[in-house]
Amino acid sequence: MRTALPGDTVAIHYIGTLDDGRIFDSTVDRGEPLVFTIGAGQLFAALEREIVGMAVGGAKNVVIPAAQAYGPRRKENVLRVDRGSFPAGDLVVGRKVRIEFAGGVERVMLVTEVTEATVTLDGNHPLAGLDLTFALKLDGFR
Repeated sequence: MRTALPGDTVAIHYIGTLDDGRIFDSTVDRGEPLVFTIGAGQLFAALEREIVGMAVGGAKNVVIPAAQAYGPRRKENVLRVDRGSFPAGDLVVGRKVRIEFAGGVERVMLVTEVTEATVTLDGNHPLAGLDLTFALKLDGFR
């Protein structure tokens, strides 16, 4: 029976959950498997290692620690800026804004707090600092 090896292009179905059971992503919901090449850096290396050795139809649950996924939440990725730095309009908590930094570097940041004087922006990935659990199934080779 053929098993997945580095360099293989595979199709997997997965359901990704957090420690509290909430689903953060699922190919099952989309009805299409994720197709990628093992070792090409398209997924977390820790997740790719778990897929190596799986056979078509094989399934397993794996936990990817935060450090091997999106990393820790970093305080330096949270900024409090003067509200006057933004054009007049509706700054809403939960909205993503594109910020240009010195040198032309752009980042998308999440508005997490708005006061009369300041706006707090979070540039961390929403899943940073969280362990991720994946229910995996190898759908096939491509």
